[in-house]
Amino acid sequence: MDEDPSSKAVAREPDRRLKPALILGALGVVYGDIGTSPLYAFKEAVRAAGHGQAEPAAVIGAVSLILWALIVVVSLKYAVLILRADNHGEGGIVAMLALLGARHAEPRSWAGLLLVVGLIGAALLYGDGAITPAISVLSAVEGLKVEAPGLARAVVPITLVILVGLFLIQSRGAAFIGRIFGPVMLVWFVVIALLGLGGILQAPQILAALNPLRAVDFLTHAGFAVSFAMLGAAFLAVTGGEAMYADLGHFGARPIRLAWFGLVLPALVVNYFGQGAVLLAEPNAIENPFYHLAPGWAHYPLIGLATLATVIASQAIISGVFSLTQQAIQLGFLPFIRIVHTARDAQGQIYVPAVNWLLAIATLSAVLIFETSDALAGAYGIAVSLLMAITTLLAALIARRWGFNPILVFLVNGAFLTIDLVFLAANSVKVLEGGWYPLVLTAIVAVTMLTWLQGTRLVEANRAGARQDEGAFLAALRDHPPIRLPGAGAFLSAATKGIPVHMTRLLERSHALPARCTIVTALYEERPAVAATDRAEVTRIAPDLYRVTLRYGFMEEASIPDGLACAVAHCGLPADFVDDVTVFVGHATIIPKRNGQGMAAWREALFAFLMRNGERTGAFFCVPTRQVMEVGTEIEI
Repeated sequence: MDEDPSSKAVAREPDRRLKPALILGALGVVYGDIGTSPLYAFKEAVRAAGHGQAEPAAVIGAVSLILWALIVVVSLKYAVLILRADNHGEGGIVAMLALLGARHAEPRSWAGLLLVVGLIGAALLYGDGAITPAISVLSAVEGLKVEAPGLARAVVPITLVILVGLFLIQSRGAAFIGRIFGPVMLVWFVVIALLGLGGILQAPQILAALNPLRAVDFLTHAGFAVSFAMLGAAFLAVTGGEAMYADLGHFGARPIRLAWFGLVLPALVVNYFGQGAVLLAEPNAIENPFYHLAPGWAHYPLIGLATLATVIASQAIISGVFSLTQQAIQLGFLPFIRIVHTARDAQGQIYVPAVNWLLAIATLSAVLIFETSDALAGAYGIAVSLLMAITTLLAALIARRWGFNPILVFLVNGAFLTIDLVFLAANSVKVLEGGWYPLVLTAIVAVTMLTWLQGTRLVEANRAGARQDEGAFLAALRDHPPIRLPGAGAFLSAATKGIPVHMTRLLERSHALPARCTIVTALYEERPAVAATDRAEVTRIAPDLYRVTLRYGFMEEASIPDGLACAVAHCGLPADFVDDVTVFVGHATIIPKRNGQGMAAWREALFAFLMRNGERTGAFFCVPTRQVMEVGTEIEI
């Protein structure tokens, strides 16, 4: 190994972090979700008080609760604490699992339980990804009802049209939308701050909400049911905060923090205070206090700007789901799925067709089922609150792994976990109101991930038993020399030892092998990237047989042709072992075994279905179709 790529990342970090373009980009990609929360969060928190009109105590209590939730949950926990838990500059649940080394944990161990918890956290992002576009776009379009109540029936159809258009353009990539992400969100945050400032001037007494005791006083006197309902609704103001950590690798910690503390947090706080002031002056404005901040002439332009901002927020969460899917596939948590790279000069710009349309179905179904942002608020929050609790727990384990004082870790992370659990409990009462929806989506994804992970382990155990030892294989070649076909052959293998089953099967049935053979294994490391000079490791087994091990980070695309080129350039693999190479792939047909010791019958059937319908191995590893030859095997699990 010539150099640790993590040291390179550290060396580049100061130059990358200080670019103003990164701060502007973070406004659109990182803060699109939380930045559009004022459209629905505050009105839901006040409505939770259960009165027809907004009472002053409820208004001030809700504003105070939202303010301190933003400070404690987003500013202190995420911006200050969680952003430190990076894996060579990358963030997110998958990066946390990689840091903890949970990928290879035994199923019935504590580490195995940790892996299950982490995968549930990853699955929760899919539930969030289905709900965020629905509630964001719905809440923006609902502004039409303020100006023209007769258009109320048109809100759902307009929302559906916007969302369908959003999912249709995903195949073109996010680059052309991305160019306007930052500037539009910059305008958005400036506008909502100015609107909020105008509202505060109408009723300056709203500034009493700066005192956290006003929130505590209201919650302690409002009764258990009202307090829990307001806590669950106020939590909507911090949903989207988890994107700060998930998008860490795209921008770096410093630009994310500067954007948050320099613009996003002040703009959100001023706007929430302005909405509170409007309700103190006009209690009947509870239907939509956000749009009541604007003068009449500005309503339609504000609806247009809000709709554009929510589309950007939706685009950001969709792109995040694509990225999470790619990482999950590369770490072995999901089957090979077709991934389309939409920009030659930007590796992270990807489109995953299957995930896009499944997400579209889930999002459009949410709009049709719930119809209003008020109803969707019941579905929103529970998935994010559970995800935040899991993130806090994993961050504590990472801190202990890095050697931090256990007492300090317990006090700091324990305090944040307590807050997360309070919000989770408050959101859990909304399960019957709609919280079941993201939980069902989460359960489907989590079961799929766990089934695939366990199934691949069973398949590999079967292959390991059938895999021939290298010495025995070479002895068999000497005793019974096969026919040597002209050219080179590369046999893909999941293991770094032994002879691939499909290679021995080919020899048994055809009594022939290519004149020059390589056994190629592509491994994903539990780090984001691997330097090109460290990509390949070459071992000479025999004059006409080499083993090549290729290593990739979980943020990279594994290309067998490029990897073999690295092996020739840096590791001494003879070039004629790569020239016009035929890549042999083992195509496994999974046969569920009755009364076996593997998985439940329905899970084995699910695993077999995923195997049949996943992307072909050759295509996933960027091998041209004309160079691929599949050798079939049957595997019982």
